[in-house]
Amino acid sequence: MINKILTAHKEMEKNPTYLFVVAAALIDKNGRILVQKRPAGKPMAGLWEFPGGKVEKGETPEEGLMRELNEELAIEVDQRDIETVAFASEALEGRHLVLLLYLCRQWAGPVQSADSLDLQWLPIEAIRSLPMPPADGPLVDKLSNFIGSRG
Repeated sequence: MINKILTAHKEMEKNPTYLFVVAAALIDKNGRILVQKRPAGKPMAGLWEFPGGKVEKGETPEEGLMRELNEELAIEVDQRDIETVAFASEALEGRHLVLLLYLCRQWAGPVQSADSLDLQWLPIEAIRSLPMPPADGPLVDKLSNFIGSRG
């Protein structure tokens, strides 16, 4: 899987029609997963998603994820504490989205929304019923399988 991700990243640098995005399934001590609601005025406003964002030029996906989590949620994440789960690929407004999902169970600092976004800690079953962007929805099943395989 990592080879597919690296190939997509190299292709994105050559072809600006690719949008390379990272997201995290933050899992608390009770097994709940954090989701956030996209704000009004943004594309897909009102839909629920895993926190994260775009990978900036020169960043690795992991660096981009750690930066985004710090900017969005005011938490510090160590690269050793994130694990690749799955990726999704979706056509999006004249570009092509490649979304990488990571799992993280450990971070420093209390989770708080820097942009006053709605946040919810939910069990995986409850996330299945939320309205989500097209690329996020299929990742819920992959995340559930990943978590289940780890016991």
